[in-house]
Formats: sequence, structure tokens, C-alpha cells
Amino acid sequence: MSAVTYHIADRIATITLNRPEKRNALNGEVVKELRGMFAAAAADENVKVVILAGNGKTFCAGADLDYLRQLQTNDLEANLADSRELMLLMQEIYSMEKVVIARIEGDAIAGGCGLATIADLSYAVPEARFGYTEVRIGFVPALVSIFLVRKIGEGRARDLLLTGRLIPAEKAAAFGLINETVAADKIRDHVQQIALGLCTEASANSLNITKKLISTALENPLTEALESAARINAETRQHPDCRTGIGAFLDKQKPVW
Repeated sequence: MSAVTYHIADRIATITLNRPEKRNALNGEVVKELRGMFAAAAADENVKVVILAGNGKTFCAGADLDYLRQLQTNDLEANLADSRELMLLMQEIYSMEKVVIARIEGDAIAGGCGLATIADLSYAVPEARFGYTEVRIGFVPALVSIFLVRKIGEGRARDLLLTGRLIPAEKAAAFGLINETVAADKIRDHVQQIALGLCTEASANSLNITKKLISTALENPLTEALESAARINAETRQHPDCRTGIGAFLDKQKPVW
């Protein structure tokens, strides 16, 4: 049985962590499989949106316990190489040209919470809990901290990362960690409808450029950022998608994306 499954329908790729007996915990092989599947979705012209999910009662419980034991026997270089694999996975998801939606039907803890953090949109059942528990086992939330501070701000990131506490989905939504909570019997349809809406109601080029604008918004001083945004505005006006969309709007028609 594959630790991660991949399914495409209606221009939506669904990547599912498939280790319910291990609470969908991460190890080196799972990270490698995830990287491969996200790369496949990124390269597939028939895929416009990606849904990341977990099979079973837990979205992802973080690192596998057997994997953690193995890491203790690694030297620094081996651990650095392993850490970089997870770093690349997170970086690739975060910077992916296509929209990534996390469908969270159970707890998202440590690295699992990191996956929820880096998704463009995240929806969870009310029963799900979120937290970065690394400090409680003498570890550090090094990689996820970079994304979490960007997403919810320093103050709330300090709260979650230093205490290692678990918070309910409702508070995670209030913190801005996830978008909203959705009842368990409705969440799959809810996420599917959002994904389908992105496929049919938004330009792929516009989604890609908007993601880049958001991810780089804090990198440059204000004047440089505005100049870059003005150039992107001008360039986008020349793109076929923009011409199609504006033409359809002026003709009172719906563009086909």
C-alpha cells in the first residue's frame, strides 16, 4: 500500500497521506513521495488545483516515532540532508504555481501543522486540533517557524511555538492559521466546490502571479515592492488570459478558464 496516493479528476489533483495506522506520520520516504507527487501536479497541464488530505482520523501527526529514533543515530551531515528534503517539500508547496488546498479532517500536529500552514487555503473539521509540539520533545519547529511568522504574525507564532500547546480548529481559524471550520459531513464537498470554483472562475496565470505577489510582499522595501507590482500589473495586461477576461467582461459573457 502506497504511503501517499494521487488522484486527478476535474483538473483537481488530490494528494492523500495514506498511513492511517501511523496517523499519517512523516518519514523520509513519505516526504520523498510527497515531493514527487507535488512535482507531478505542478508539471501536469491538466491540473489546476491541488488538494492535500489525510486518510483516517488524523490529518498528519508530524514525524513518525521510528523515524525520530533513526534520526538520533545520524551524524550532522545526514540530519542536514534529511532536513533539507523537508525544507524543499515545504518550499515547493509554498511556491507552487497552482493553488494548494489542505482538507484537514483530523489533528494536524508538528510537521502536520506545518503542512496546513504552507497550504494556500486550509479548511478543517471542528474536532481537529493544531499545534507545534516540538519543544515538548526537545526539538525545535525550525522550518515551520519561517512560514508561520509570515502567516499569523510574530506574537501568535511565539504563543504556539514556545508553548507547544494544541489549539482547537476554531481558535486556529481565529489566529488565521486556517481559513475556516466545516462540519465533518460537509467538508469534502465544501473543499471540492472551492477547488472547482478556482478551476472554472479564475485564470491560471492570475492565480500564479497573485501567489507570487503574496509570497514576496514582505521581501522588499515599500518603494521597490510597489515598482515591482506596477511592472507585474503592466506585464499581466499583455497576457492572453487578461485579454480574454476583459473581453468577456465587456461583452457581458463568462470567460472559459
